[in-house]
Amino acid sequence: MTGEVAAGIGGKLASVGLDPAMVASFAAAALREDLAGGTDVTTVATVPAGGRGSGDLVARTPGVVAGLPVAEAVFAVASADLDCVELAADGDQVGAGQPVLSVTGPIRAILTAERTALNVLCHLSGVATQTRRWVDAVAGTSAVIRDTRKTTPGLRTLEKYAVRCGGGVNHRMSLSDAALIKDNHVAAAGSVARAFAAVRAQAPELPLEVECDTLEQVAEALAAGADLILLDNFTVADMAAAVRLAGGRALLEASGGLTLASARAVAETGVDYLAVGALTHSAPALDIGLDLVPAG
Repeated sequence: MTGEVAAGIGGKLASVGLDPAMVASFAAAALREDLAGGTDVTTVATVPAGGRGSGDLVARTPGVVAGLPVAEAVFAVASADLDCVELAADGDQVGAGQPVLSVTGPIRAILTAERTALNVLCHLSGVATQTRRWVDAVAGTSAVIRDTRKTTPGLRTLEKYAVRCGGGVNHRMSLSDAALIKDNHVAAAGSVARAFAAVRAQAPELPLEVECDTLEQVAEALAAGADLILLDNFTVADMAAAVRLAGGRALLEASGGLTLASARAVAETGVDYLAVGALTHSAPALDIGLDLVPAG
């Protein structure tokens, strides 16, 4: 079934940067978890076999929608006889009461897949909505909002996709595609310069970012040749000082202790990025529900 799902909506998933096989496998695993090897006893008891109908997934509160193709994959795994039509696009700002996806077919399959599809759609839309708030907060500055690795295990690809839907950008996807020297690496190596040299020797081709706790460490990282520096829990005044110190020689990323209320002040210091773990680890779900209409 997962192969059929990947083939059926693979083009749509690939067009938004998602791997069809991964999404199909995720959707199947999520449904298996909900059924736990049994059946949807409530639906089987209350819905006649063969009953058909349609349902709209409707935003109950305003927000940015994300994950529509993933919700479609869940419905496709539940039944090949379900047809979905997107009524909005991922990344759209939607209003309360606005339908975002329509599904038609066997009612039993619709109701069995309902909660699983809504779980992922509400969560990813929540991430996208949270991201858009941060993006809007720094609008008009040159700063970019980007995520972290503080993601839900197993959902990183989807959550980082939702960040993109909200207008943010992705930091590294894994420990292997970029290097980030943090305080414990510095402690183990003995200094920022030693840690920097060790990583450069090990992986000269990878992007390399250095986390700094003080302006003195920023100066050390610049002297070592760092072209991307993370300012960890800096005050706004110290961020501005770091920008002056770097003088355009390195990109600077603010991280730690950031809030929506302070986001604009941070962006106006001249830093290039705001790294916001809350985009993924603390985003409230967007309220979306399914309204069913039986045929006839």
